[in-house]
Amino acid sequence: MDYKTVQVRSKHEGLSFLTISLPNFGKDFQKALDQGLVDRNMFQGFSWHAGLPRFLGGFLDRVFSRANGVLLDEPDIDAILAVRQLTLLYSKILLPCSDARVKDAMSQYVQCDQEVRENDAMLEPSDIEDFRRVSSLLFRDMFLDLDRKIHNLELVPKHGPGATADKYRGNGKYRSRTWTDRLERFFPSGDYLFPNARYLHEEAVDHLEPGSEMPVRVITVPKTQKTPRIIAIEPTCMQYVQQAVNEAIVQFVDKSNLVDMIGTGDQTPNQRLAQTGSRNGSLATLDLSEASDRVSNQLVNIMLEQHPLLQGAVDSCRSRRADVPGHGVIPLAKFASMGSALCFPIEAMVFLTLCFIGIERELNTRFTSKRDLFRFTGEVRVYGDDLIVPTDTVHSVVHTLETFGARVGAAKSFWIGKFRESCGKEYYDGYDVSIVKARRVFPSTRKHVPEVISIVSLRNQLYKAGYWGTVKWLDSYIVRVIKHFPYVAESSSALGRYSFLGYETQRECEHLHRPLVKGYVVSSRLPIDRLDGQDALLKCFLKRGIQPNADEKHLERAGRPRRVDIKPRWVTPY
Repeated sequence: MDYKTVQVRSKHEGLSFLTISLPNFGKDFQKALDQGLVDRNMFQGFSWHAGLPRFLGGFLDRVFSRANGVLLDEPDIDAILAVRQLTLLYSKILLPCSDARVKDAMSQYVQCDQEVRENDAMLEPSDIEDFRRVSSLLFRDMFLDLDRKIHNLELVPKHGPGATADKYRGNGKYRSRTWTDRLERFFPSGDYLFPNARYLHEEAVDHLEPGSEMPVRVITVPKTQKTPRIIAIEPTCMQYVQQAVNEAIVQFVDKSNLVDMIGTGDQTPNQRLAQTGSRNGSLATLDLSEASDRVSNQLVNIMLEQHPLLQGAVDSCRSRRADVPGHGVIPLAKFASMGSALCFPIEAMVFLTLCFIGIERELNTRFTSKRDLFRFTGEVRVYGDDLIVPTDTVHSVVHTLETFGARVGAAKSFWIGKFRESCGKEYYDGYDVSIVKARRVFPSTRKHVPEVISIVSLRNQLYKAGYWGTVKWLDSYIVRVIKHFPYVAESSSALGRYSFLGYETQRECEHLHRPLVKGYVVSSRLPIDRLDGQDALLKCFLKRGIQPNADEKHLERAGRPRRVDIKPRWVTPY
């Protein structure tokens, strides 16, 4: 009957049943695990029998009591994993939203910024003083180090791979001669746009006054069918300098004891703490909604105000306006949206500060030294908008976060029961109940290259998760789309199927006498974008490390590939 329900409702409701209705069921299931009880406000759109929904009732009976909806003393871990896998498989599939949903998302972006501005005005002087004091305890040494590097012009900028508001791409970014008056004060164009002083007078720099600066360009990218993800594309000069400040922050964090509390690249510490919290209940996992869009620029200025050089440098590379489709150009109260290179590290510092203010208020104490803070190592950790805090302080932390304008996502925050989630991993009572998710619709032809790559990845993830019946069906589907689908090791360049039994061999290389298989290999070519003269010299000086560039043609081709293809090749299966 469960199988029939999915078939019938998918036929009548379309893909939205798989991408919206089922994921909502899965999220309610997770919240019921956390609360230890199923209530009638959950599982909207599904019929009930006694105290539980009929749909997936066989699994639910192994987790909750049908008589009263209360969580069983020893729920079946496999049933928990099964419900999550069945309902959340398509929760993150990349599909375009309807025009109405995109329009609503843009309106919400503008509304969110207005709420940030209103919340700034509501903060009490005591809140501001607490934020200033705790952030100084945490980050004073880092700020002093950054102050020194900015004063000595030691920060090295770089261009990112993504798009920019002024449409520069690839090597073309090194030809940009646009700068702002705000940047000039802390990052002189003569030192940052030219390889050395010889070229200063050969080319004019277009200096923009604050009123004529280019705004960030707000766009949507696929996230789920329910709502798109909103990002802001920064101007080239801003992104260029943001990368320099971001790199200095990450380098300091990774070499200091802050690395135990702020994640910069490795998510596994957060995942391990989430597992610990699920096992003994000592740690809560919090997820913030619209996290980056709710970090106030006023808070960032307060955090940095005792270091005016750093404060000015960070503000100089922050875009102050945004071009929002349907709303024109608006001034920004938020620090930055996703798309800024400083969004991730700055929001992590703000959220970590707020976590400790909440802990301080719960304990009715006042932290006066770094030692007071770092005794919570292993209990407090921030990775972007994924927060981990002690369970016995969680209510105070949540209240503090919302007092300062953040919004805690109730559907993805857990602290009552034995379910925890952080950085893409989920646990119940110490058991890993993480699932595999489909990211794209299935391909119907080999020309659907991103979809082919995605379904092969899905097949291999399901294989390693033990869903071998599903894998058998996927194998039969994939071989109808691509002719060659060999067994390979994970290190092989071929799109192939993984197996615990090893890889296959179809022939031997006549020159190197090594095994070969025929499979499809992802092929892409970077756009032609030649760079020479002083711009090429600048790119050389900005390179990190002492080794030569791994791409010997980086001065001829650069940027992101405009198309990706797959081609059959004889390659090693390992």
